[in-house]
Amino acid sequence: MQASEGKAEGDSRELLTFTLGSEEYGIDILKVQEIRGYDAVTKIANSPEFIKGVINLRGIIVPIIDMRIKFKLGNVTYNEMTVVIILNIAKRVVGIVVDGVSDVIALSAEQIKAAPEFSGAMDTQYIKGLGTVDERMIIIVDIEKLMTSRDMELVESAVS
Repeated sequence: MQASEGKAEGDSRELLTFTLGSEEYGIDILKVQEIRGYDAVTKIANSPEFIKGVINLRGIIVPIIDMRIKFKLGNVTYNEMTVVIILNIAKRVVGIVVDGVSDVIALSAEQIKAAPEFSGAMDTQYIKGLGTVDERMIIIVDIEKLMTSRDMELVESAVS
């Protein structure tokens, strides 16, 4: 048995890392359905600014969220590196636009530190922690919590 096979499931967590501006973020790889290039979207009237529109993905209408706008990261430019990560979240398919996908990494519990408290200056409720790999700092996003949050209005609540 190889050393990697001997690790317990809870010892490490696999993350898909992506970039937004100069920062690197990570999300749970199990939430990722596919990665595709950025295509034109159909705009929806009166939708929040961060919802770019929708695409038809093999018969499923998928809302597309621009994470740079959602996280207020300034200029939004689309180029050949811009990609859409298609996610499965709360029985819903959602796409997020990011500047680029880096790679898939496995972080052990020792490599993940709790997100610092900013006393209301910054919203950290969607940040699970900060991971370190060599010299890289990765912001670990609780993508399910973010996408099901009240301000996203993407997943209907159980109460009508």
